[in-house]
Amino acid sequence: MTKKLAFFDIDGTLLDHNKNLPTSTLETINKLQKEGVYCAIATGRAPFMHEAIRDQLGIDSFISFNGQYVVLEGTPVYKNPLNHEELDSLYEKAISNNHPVVFMNEETMKATRPASGRIKKALESLHFDYPSVDEKYHEKREMYQSLLFCEGDEIDSYRESHKAFDYIRWHRYSCDIIPRGGSKAEGIRKLIEAADIDMKDVYAFGDGLNDIEMIQEVGTGVAMGNAVPEVKAVSDYVTTDVAEGGLARAVYEVGLLK
Repeated sequence: MTKKLAFFDIDGTLLDHNKNLPTSTLETINKLQKEGVYCAIATGRAPFMHEAIRDQLGIDSFISFNGQYVVLEGTPVYKNPLNHEELDSLYEKAISNNHPVVFMNEETMKATRPASGRIKKALESLHFDYPSVDEKYHEKREMYQSLLFCEGDEIDSYRESHKAFDYIRWHRYSCDIIPRGGSKAEGIRKLIEAADIDMKDVYAFGDGLNDIEMIQEVGTGVAMGNAVPEVKAVSDYVTTDVAEGGLARAVYEVGLLK
């Protein structure tokens, strides 16, 4: 396998602010692949949520659920599901707080209630339809991530009561729930171990709070111009906004293409 490996976040990195894949991004990934740079996706999304993007880009290695489900060339190499008992307990608390939940695995997602405005608005921001409802979907299946729909500091009580999980806010109304200590960085470690690549030859491109650990972990971390300040602060390079061709520019700035 190639000695260079580049991980790309999806929203705000591969996709622009309108959730479209710019022509310049498609061309850039194609050029990287032709030059022998192995390209992979690192995202908080579930695998079924980025299948079309992978097909467009010709990518078959990825890190999903912020590092909890890792696939190398079409084969899963790492799975880290949420603890069943803790998830049951959190869901009971969510019910009492009137906070909807969405359960997610590699195949699909299920909402715990119909017609929640918070679920609708959050998923609409990703251009996804409202999930079908099955409040017991998690009971006999492995869940790699869940979404808890609450606002602001409402999440703090869950952090205190359910410390087996980490909570990553990605929308005003929604937080990702993942196993404590899980991150894209951990997923990257698992993938490069399976691929036998040195971390110094690994690059990562991102913009959101869930990209901080992977930006810090890899040999070269790149923040998009639209990245949150916390990501820019830990990056080796800061490129321009995704809407200004920031990704295409960045691969030249860090020497992946010449």
